[in-house]
Amino acid sequence: MVSIRDEGAGEGGAYEGGAPGVQRFGKIIKLRPEHREEYLRLHADAWPAVLATLTACHVRNYSIFLEGGMLFSYFEYVGEDYAADMARMAADPATREWWRLTDPCQEQTEGAVAGEWWTPLREVFHHD
Repeated sequence: MVSIRDEGAGEGGAYEGGAPGVQRFGKIIKLRPEHREEYLRLHADAWPAVLATLTACHVRNYSIFLEGGMLFSYFEYVGEDYAADMARMAADPATREWWRLTDPCQEQTEGAVAGEWWTPLREVFHHD
């Protein structure tokens, strides 16, 4: 459940709508087949410190789905400064260690955007 990874200040994949102050994010990344079991094991027992950082950085309703070799993440951002919150998350020691373990399990897609680990998706429909 813990794989948000924006290194730039951009808001690729963010869509406002629904509840006031909520931005929805959909992103994809490939899961390396040789690391599949390790990735699933890590996420079956996500670290409380990393989950606390997600919450402190205003990330809510976060899910990661798996289809074949592709991971799809969805989360909602409810803060006021996405870039600052992502920088705060990236500076967190527990989160950095988590990424050290999960990054080798992932491979960027051909559509990857500079400064982002996961590829942002464009929302084409939403209904509350």
